[in-house]
Amino acid sequence: MRLSPGRRLGRYEVIGPVGAGGMGEVYRARDLQLDRFVAIKVLPEHLSMDPVARERFEREARAVAALSHPNVLAIHDFGTEGGVAYAVMELLEGETLRRCLARSLLPWRKVVELGKAIAEGLSAVHSRGIVHHDLKPENIFLTSDGTVKILDFGLAQVRPTVRPGELSIAPTATGAELAAGTGTAGYMSPEQARGGRSDTRSDVFSLGCVLHEALTGRRTFVRGNAADTLAAILKEDPPEISGSGEAIPAEVERVVRHCLEKAPDARFQSARDLGFALEALLRATSTAPAFARSRFRPGLVAGATTAALVIVGLLVVLAFRQRSRPPIDSLAILPLVNTGADPGADYLSDGLTEGLINSFSRLQGIRVVPRTTVFRYRGREVDPEEVGRALKVRAVLTGRVIQRGDALNVQMDLIDVEERSQLWGQQYSRKLDDLVSVQEEISREVSQRLRLRLTREESERLSRAYPRDSKAYQAYLKGRHYAYRFTEGDLQRAVEFFNEAITIEPAYGPAYAGLAEAYLQGGFYADPKEWYPKARPAALKALEIDDDLAEAHNALAWVKYVVDWDWPGAEKEFRRAIELNPDYVWARDGYGFYLAALGRPDESLAQFQKAVELEPLVPYLAVDLAEGWRFARRYDQAIEQYRKALDLDPNYWIALGLLALAHVHQGEYEEAIARLEQARRVSDDPQIVALLAYAHAASGKKGTARKLLAELEAVSLKRFVPSYFMAIVHTGLEDKDQAFKWLERSYSEREVFMVILKVDPPLDPLRSDPRYADLLRRMGLS
Repeated sequence: MRLSPGRRLGRYEVIGPVGAGGMGEVYRARDLQLDRFVAIKVLPEHLSMDPVARERFEREARAVAALSHPNVLAIHDFGTEGGVAYAVMELLEGETLRRCLARSLLPWRKVVELGKAIAEGLSAVHSRGIVHHDLKPENIFLTSDGTVKILDFGLAQVRPTVRPGELSIAPTATGAELAAGTGTAGYMSPEQARGGRSDTRSDVFSLGCVLHEALTGRRTFVRGNAADTLAAILKEDPPEISGSGEAIPAEVERVVRHCLEKAPDARFQSARDLGFALEALLRATSTAPAFARSRFRPGLVAGATTAALVIVGLLVVLAFRQRSRPPIDSLAILPLVNTGADPGADYLSDGLTEGLINSFSRLQGIRVVPRTTVFRYRGREVDPEEVGRALKVRAVLTGRVIQRGDALNVQMDLIDVEERSQLWGQQYSRKLDDLVSVQEEISREVSQRLRLRLTREESERLSRAYPRDSKAYQAYLKGRHYAYRFTEGDLQRAVEFFNEAITIEPAYGPAYAGLAEAYLQGGFYADPKEWYPKARPAALKALEIDDDLAEAHNALAWVKYVVDWDWPGAEKEFRRAIELNPDYVWARDGYGFYLAALGRPDESLAQFQKAVELEPLVPYLAVDLAEGWRFARRYDQAIEQYRKALDLDPNYWIALGLLALAHVHQGEYEEAIARLEQARRVSDDPQIVALLAYAHAASGKKGTARKLLAELEAVSLKRFVPSYFMAIVHTGLEDKDQAFKWLERSYSEREVFMVILKVDPPLDPLRSDPRYADLLRRMGLS
């Protein structure tokens, strides 16, 4: 079926033939709508007229077209015009691996890089339930820009996707089909050669044949005729690689021979496992610059030719026009894995993760699982699909980061949980100075694959999430990394890094917001007079730069709430932060405390419950909801909720201490003291000692309480002890004068705990005293 130049197939105009093969002809064509060149493969006439062949063609096209991976040939369209079935694919420049090997052998390291890229492409293909069944050098294409592409899915088997670890055993080709030319004998797996059942491990064997040939220059099992070749595949061991002339590490040969085991159970059990093994091998032997996950650069590619010339055997299974589908409305971004040798680069993997979460959280129409929930999976080997189902999201984004000096390698994969398929995968090999552009590209690509329809405002908001200078962004990520450690020393380092980012790029709003948050956090762990006054100018500067920054509005709300006691101003800022990002957990949580402090329990509990709904696995938020119940004097519900927090983290000392406090309110002193002793074994925080003293005092053991009080006073000479907690102890000892003395000190120091003065149950005995009413008046809480 020859097509003449000028022939139209849909919106494509044929320019001329570029190759032919047994499964059809390939033409160079122009996409008239998008004004670009493409390759068109035409199904042979005898197959076009066969309903079974046409049905299989379309089914396989649907499966492969859903892939988007840098190592699999991209598909643009599929259709039928005047009885001609055709597929439209990207037009590449370069050469096949076969032509490359015909010139000379490749260095072993280049072969391993090549194998890793192919394995990653195969892993994406296998995730769609597709087994290639004809992997060979002719079907591996090396583009002139260094990308590896897997071609020709004409013999592919499409099956329902399976869980990782489960293997399809659908039958493949029969002996008669093999005799008729289905497959390429020299690269078949033993099970494929027998005409029996095969699965994704068959492609692992074929890739082993390709790697062995690339290392030795000899076709591994090819003999004088097809029968002898099949016999060699079934019975003979592959020749040793060591005789190829180049000093090849023994580990390289071990990995290749592991691919070539006769029994499928003895091989690598997935292409992904093989890719990891090759990556580890390169890391262990690397003395060169960082390698590329999906790019292969064998050197100058002689005589660049169009990919259409080498996709002669490409069956038109690689695409059809995808129907319009609704956007994916929920996403979990799992912590990127730092696969390099330097644990100091954790700031990079963690920071990229948080940056992506923050970027997508700013968009309407998509629910993004917050940081604290997904970071529970940090450092764990997980199945993204299982995690996605557990978190009830449609898509999961995973990634790996390697930093070596100024070289950066990032691999990202986007999984559709519902369809159990890969939506997108990409590898970025850049300089560290390109970090900002890499994250911007990832954000843009993921938003497209999720089919999000961004407004101009949302697009601008995404772009403002990143500074122009990569060094400023690195400093910002380090600041975030240390801020999340929540110790005074780490918060001080966070402040230093945020200031470094600001020095490099003074107009970067998120760095000012991070600085404000660090100063506010510092006031929880150290003298607030040293930290709080610096939070306000940082928050205001962030909003001056970007008034749509939810984090900055939340920081300013906390300044107005805990520092200024500007209650109307704080509420305005909390509401604005939530308006900008309804799923912003920390604004919900802060607003919940604000409402509780004002004595608005129903509204407060609604905000706390929303925060827990958004982050059900975070003990901190579970405790805050319990605090809402405690402030409302609903102690049974509070105790139940504290216990839920402890189910999440049995050693969470804050939950233990506040649970004990609720037991004191119930008159359950022995239970309270036992819980506080447990908390004290976990943490030496002075607040636990203060609550223990209060529990003993409330139970009538005032001698023990005074001993603990003396211990607290001694500790206060060495570290910060909140005056508010000293007041609680004296309230338990029925020493009102001392209690008010410490409350006045807490007032003057602007301690954060003063904001709950109006609702905190331990202070109930003071409420009838005029001094208490005066404090509330001065705080604007009367």
